[in-house]
Amino acid sequence: MLTNISNVLRACAQRNGGAVVMSARTYADFTTQATFEIKKCDVHKLDEAPPTQAVMTRDEGLQYYRTMQMMRRMELKADQLYKQKIIRGFCHLYDGQEACAVGLEAGINITDHLITAYRAHGYTYTRGGSVREIMAELTGRRGGIAKGKGGSMHMYCKNFYGGNGIVGAQVPLGAGVALACKYQGNNELCVCLYGDGAANQGQIFETYNMAALWKLPLIFVCENNRYGMGTSVERAAASTDYYKRGEFIPGLRVDGMDILCVREATKVAADLCRSGKGPVLMELQTYRYHGHSMSDPGVSYRTREEIQEVRSKSDPISLLKDRMLSNNMASVEELKEIDVAVRKEVEDAAQFATTDPEPPLEDLCNHIFSNNPPLEVRGTNPWSKLKSVS
Repeated sequence: MLTNISNVLRACAQRNGGAVVMSARTYADFTTQATFEIKKCDVHKLDEAPPTQAVMTRDEGLQYYRTMQMMRRMELKADQLYKQKIIRGFCHLYDGQEACAVGLEAGINITDHLITAYRAHGYTYTRGGSVREIMAELTGRRGGIAKGKGGSMHMYCKNFYGGNGIVGAQVPLGAGVALACKYQGNNELCVCLYGDGAANQGQIFETYNMAALWKLPLIFVCENNRYGMGTSVERAAASTDYYKRGEFIPGLRVDGMDILCVREATKVAADLCRSGKGPVLMELQTYRYHGHSMSDPGVSYRTREEIQEVRSKSDPISLLKDRMLSNNMASVEELKEIDVAVRKEVEDAAQFATTDPEPPLEDLCNHIFSNNPPLEVRGTNPWSKLKSVS
C-alpha cells in the first residue's frame, strides 16, 4: 500500500513539475537514525573533549546534504559567471569548506549571531539569505541581499553581520556583538570567524584578552584552510596550533571536513559560552578547492594533485553521502533528485541575477541609517548633495 502511495505521489510530482523529493523506496524502508564514529578533537585547557560518536537522523542528513550541495553549486555557478565577466571585482569562493558552515549552524541557534570575513557567500545562505539574493548581489543587481551595493564581500541578513573586507577587522566587531548578548542577558552568543592568514593579526590577540576578561559568550573560529592567500601556514606561522593561540582561552582543534565533528564540537563550545564560561576558540582544519580569490588560479603554490587528493579522500559532501548510503539512510535516486532540484534553483537564481536591473544612482546613499528621517549627504564636493532614505 505504501509503495503504491509513493508511486502515485512520484507520478503527480513529475506531471506537475513539482519539487517533491521522493525515492523509489518508501520512507519505512530507511534507517531513521544512526550513530557514527567521528575523529577525536585536540583540546586546550578543557577537562573533557567533545564525544567521538555522533547521532544523526535521516531528516538531518538530508537537510545537511541539500544545504552543502546548494553552497557548492552556488559557488561553481559564481565561478562560471566570473569567468564570463558578469561578476566583477573581488570574489572569494567557499567550495570545499561547506562542512564548517553547516556544522557550525547545526550546533547553534538561528537566533545566535555570526560574523565572518570576505569568504561569506555560504554563511549568507545558512543564515537565511536566498540563492537568488546572493547571486543578484554578486552581479550588483537591485534584488541582491544588499540591494546590489555590497557585492561578494558585503552581504548581510538577520543576525549576520557580514562579509567584512579588512583582514581580521571583524573579530573585534564580533566581540562587540557578544558583549551586547551578555549585556542584554538573552542567552545568545556570537560566532566570530577568521582565517589562518588573519590569525597573526594583533587585533585578534587584543580581542582574546578583552573577551576573556569579560567572559563574553563568543566562539572564536579559525577556519584553517592551510593557505593564507598563497602562503602555506608553515611558512606564515611560528606555531600552527591555532586552537592554542588564545593561551588562557579553552581551545579545540576539529576536523573541519566532517560536518558531524564540527557540529559536536560547536555544541560543546556553545554550552560553555551559555553557561558563562566563554569565550572558546575553535580551529577548523579545512581546505578550499579554488584559489584565494578568483584572481588566484590556486596552483602556483600547491599542486593539482594535492587538491585532487583532498577531493577524493576528504570531501565533506562525499563523506556525508557515503555515510547515509552505507547506513541505509537514503537512496542514490533520492540524493540525485536533491542534486537536480539544487541545480535548477541555482540556475534560476543565476538567470534572475543576470536580468534583474542594476540599482539606480538615486539609491546610492540610501540605508546609511536603519530608521532615520531622510537626510542630505555630501557628494564628492561641498556643492554636490545626495539624499539618503532609511
